[in-house]
This record gives sequence, structure tokens and C-alpha cells, in this order.
Amino acid sequence: MDAFIRFTNQTQGRDRLFRATQYTCMLLRHLLEPKADKEEVVMKLKKLESSVSTGRKWFRLGNVVHAVQMIQQSSHATDLVPRICLILASLNRVIYFICDTILFVRSVGLASGINKEKWRMWAARHYYYSLLLSLVRDLYEISLQMEQVAHDRAKKEKSPSQDPLVYSVADEETEWLQSFLLLLFQSLKKHPPLLLDTVKNFCDILNPLDQLGIYKSNPGIIGLGGLVSSIAGIITVAYPQMKLKTR
Repeated sequence: MDAFIRFTNQTQGRDRLFRATQYTCMLLRHLLEPKADKEEVVMKLKKLESSVSTGRKWFRLGNVVHAVQMIQQSSHATDLVPRICLILASLNRVIYFICDTILFVRSVGLASGINKEKWRMWAARHYYYSLLLSLVRDLYEISLQMEQVAHDRAKKEKSPSQDPLVYSVADEETEWLQSFLLLLFQSLKKHPPLLLDTVKNFCDILNPLDQLGIYKSNPGIIGLGGLVSSIAGIITVAYPQMKLKTR
């Protein structure tokens, strides 16, 4: 109970819970819409989703400052590739939060002259760039982990295997694929924070891909991706050791 109270006392913790609720509503609404006798439930889910989305905007008002701080922290990364990816991702996140704040100001009626569609597309574009750069960083980290696992495996092998059998090209390709997937699995298994971060960023990017028309998805896919991403975010907030560290 104490852990739950500490979690909900954090702004990020409350935002993750609201986010999980929002995308759960979206997923359920998509699943129930085809059923003729569920119109009332669908309408209630839609209203709850809208209310939760509005509530989350209040939590995000201070995120511009946090994103600026992330730029400063990222500049201290020792590895060049993560440093560049994280700095550029944080810059795009700052622009995204600025656009999001402007959209929020319009939604509450403080500035009716704002072009909602233009700012919505700008927000989606910079959110997409931020997630894409974060995924590049994740892939780079995965490649380093796979290289380390392959190196450790090679050290354990006493001698190269001598197999007199002759393999076809198809067999060699199948063996290579199996070896690659096993290496990937072992690398992510040894580094759960990297797995969580990769899954989270991959699921998050589905939404801007749909908004920008790059890859269209239905609300069910976006809702499921958002829910999985929210659960990953809840884990990283509840257990800070599961958050991917900057090297």
C-alpha cells in the first residue's frame, strides 16, 4: 500500500495511470463498437477517454522543463551515438510539449484563433522524430549487447565445431536466422531495461505514424500499443532500476 501511495504521489506515476486508462478505453471502445447493443457503453467509454486525456494535459504542462533538463543530462553521455540521439530526441520532445501546451490553451478556450490542425500535425511530427531517435538509440544499445553476448559465448567455446555435414544455402540461412534470434533473445534477457524501453518506444510510435499518415492503424491497435507502453512506463516509475540508464 505504501508503495502505491508513493507511486501515485509522483506526477509521472499519475500520468502513467491516466494514460493506461485512456488507452484501455480506446481499446475497449474499438472492440465493442461493432456490437449493436453496446452503444451506451461505447459512449461512456468515449467520454471517459476524453476526460482522462484532458486530465493528462494538466500533468504534462511542466514537461517542457523536464525535457530541457534531459538535454543537459544527455550531453554528459560518454558514448557518441546515444549522446546525439538523446539530445536530438529531447529537443524534439521540447517542441512537442510546446505544441501540446498550445493545443491545450486552445482547447480550454483561452486562444480560439489557433489553427488546431496545424499545431496537432506539428506535435505529431516532433513526437515521431523523438521516438524514432529513441528507437535508433535502443537499436544501437541492442547491437552492443549482442556483440558482448557473442564475445562471451566465443570465449566459452573451447574449440570451433568441426561438422563434416554439407549444408544447403537454405539450411545456412535458417541456421543464421536462428542464431541471430537466439542472440537477440539472450541479449534482451540480460538487459530488461533495454527491452522495456524498446517495447515502449515501438508501441508509442504507432500513434504518430497513424496521425502523419505514414502507417495507418485502427484505434484497437493504437489502444493496445498505448496500453502496453503505459504498463512499461508504470514499471519504470515504480521500479527506477528498470529504467534504461544513460552511459
